[in-house]
Amino acid sequence: MKAEVAIIGGTGVYDQNAFENVKEVNVDTPFGKTSDSIVLGEFEGKEVAFLSRHGRGHVYSPSNVPYRANIFALKKIGVQKIISVAAVGSLREEIHPLDIVIPSQLYDRTRLRENTFFDDIVVHTGFAEPFCRSLTSIAEKVIQELGYSYHSGGTYVCIEGPQFSTKAESEVYRKLGFDIIGMTAIPEAKLAREAEICYITLATVTDYDVWKEHHVDVATILNNAAKNEEKVRNVLRKLIPRLSDDDCECRNSLKFAITTDPSRIPDDVKKSLRILISKYI
Repeated sequence: MKAEVAIIGGTGVYDQNAFENVKEVNVDTPFGKTSDSIVLGEFEGKEVAFLSRHGRGHVYSPSNVPYRANIFALKKIGVQKIISVAAVGSLREEIHPLDIVIPSQLYDRTRLRENTFFDDIVVHTGFAEPFCRSLTSIAEKVIQELGYSYHSGGTYVCIEGPQFSTKAESEVYRKLGFDIIGMTAIPEAKLAREAEICYITLATVTDYDVWKEHHVDVATILNNAAKNEEKVRNVLRKLIPRLSDDDCECRNSLKFAITTDPSRIPDDVKKSLRILISKYI
């Protein structure tokens, strides 16, 4: 029950024909059940996990996804890199529907979500660069080779949802300099950083949000999301074999974390604050 790489996304992203020795597992966590069973398989010598963020049948709204359970379970089975796939809206004219964006920054507009593993101790973890730069670089090269229209960098503003933005909100986000808008990168990216897992988002654009004079509806979004799924599967097929086991600053993120109460940290983890690993696994 081990995996090096995890893919989090919609069920349409999962390519069942690409993996060998496929099995489904359920992983116990102190934060409850994951949003779905974790699908494990082998792809060109790598152990890969797939987790449906919203569950099969899309049963969890963005605010109710069990993010802590999901990330914890992936950490528990050994995942070192997470590739998140998420549908987003564009806040820029030049970022077109059906484009792929690999954002470099996040802005948190959520308010209802548990966004840390550390309930019993205060741990301040660095999050200035929310996405793994090493993983981003590899993904960009793959997308370039495939010839897909994509945008490197930019800011993903994560809203609570499940409602879409008002026109006023959408215009404010544009004036603030945000580039794409979605509902799932937070707290996923924060929890991945606390778990010392490299994390990136392959953001697939489905619409222009509501700032542009056009009608945004669920049917359009789902239709464009389906068109993007084949692109994402092609990216993953080329990306996964290129991922190495090289060390990364993401995987040492708790080394320099700050706590307000060092006396409560067990002796065996005082140097690194790897409480997540030592406490439960």
